[in-house]
Amino acid sequence: MAGLFLYLLLAVQSVSAQTDIDGIMMAKNNFCSGLMYSHSSWSNYWEGTLKRNNANLGTVSSSMLAWMGNYGVSDKLNVLFGLPYISNKASAGTLHGMKGLQDLSLWVKWMPLEKEWGSQTFSLYAIGGVSLPVSDYTPDLLPMSIGLRSKTISLRAMADYQLGSWFATASATYVIRDKVTLDRELYYTTQLHSSNEVAMPDASSINVRAGYRTGRMIAEAIWSNWRTLGGFDMTRNNMPFVSNRMNASMLGLNIKYNLKAVSGLSLIANGGVTLSGRNMGQASSIGGGVFYIIDFSPKKKTKADQAKK
Repeated sequence: MAGLFLYLLLAVQSVSAQTDIDGIMMAKNNFCSGLMYSHSSWSNYWEGTLKRNNANLGTVSSSMLAWMGNYGVSDKLNVLFGLPYISNKASAGTLHGMKGLQDLSLWVKWMPLEKEWGSQTFSLYAIGGVSLPVSDYTPDLLPMSIGLRSKTISLRAMADYQLGSWFATASATYVIRDKVTLDRELYYTTQLHSSNEVAMPDASSINVRAGYRTGRMIAEAIWSNWRTLGGFDMTRNNMPFVSNRMNASMLGLNIKYNLKAVSGLSLIANGGVTLSGRNMGQASSIGGGVFYIIDFSPKKKTKADQAKK
C-alpha cells in the first residue's frame, strides 16, 4: 500500500532513453533531455502478504511528470539526472491529496568493457547514484505522501548482450538509505520509539529487459523486482509506515521510436503492472515521453569558413 511512489520510480527507469538502467550510452558531447509523464493507480493492496481491497480510499492514483537528462562526458562515461513532480489522490475517504517535487536523482554511468565479434556485442557497466529530497514534503502520510524523504546511495552492476537487433540486459542494484525525520517525537514500529528519526532498511533490486533494438527503435519487455532488506509489515487496518518492508515484482513494456523527420527527437510509450507485492498497492501504469538530443561537439571548420578569414 505504501509503494505507489516506488512504482512510479521504477516506471521512470523504463523510459529507455539512455537511462541509468539500460545498455545504451550517450555519445561524447551529446546531451539528451526530455519530459516523461506517467499515471498509475490501484484499488487492491497487500497488507503484509494478505491481499485486500482498498475500500476506505477507493482508487489511489498518482500522476508524475519527470524531467530527465543525460550528458556524454565520453563515449564510455555518462552523467544523468532525474527530477519528478508527483501528485497523489484517492477517490474516497478523508485523506487529502498531496503533490510537489520529490527527489533529485544523479547518476554516473561507466562502460568499462565492450566486446564485438561478428553480429554480437557484449558490454559491462558500473553505475553509481545518489538521490535527495528537494521539497519539504512529509513521508508520514502514506499512501498520500509523494515519497519516503530518505537520502540514498545506489550501486549497480549491469551486463548487456546484443545479437543482431535482439538484446538482453540484466542488472542488480544495492540501495543504501539514510534515516528519515518525522514531524513528531513518538512513533511505533514493532516497539515504541521516543524520537523523530526513523532508521530506514536498505534495499536491493533486480532488473531484466529483453527485446528488439536498432538505431531507429526499441521494443522491450521489462521485469523488475524490488526488495527491502528489513523493515516490518503493516498492522491490520492501519496506515502504512515509512520503514515498512516494501517488496514488489513488476512487468512492463516499453517502446521508443526515433523520428526520421526530426533528427534527435524520440517518442516513448510504456506501461506496466505489479505482479506481486508486500505492503504495496497492486498498481498498473501507463506513460509516455518526448526526448531530444543536442550535439555540443565543436564544429569542424570547412574550407569555405577558412577562406572567409
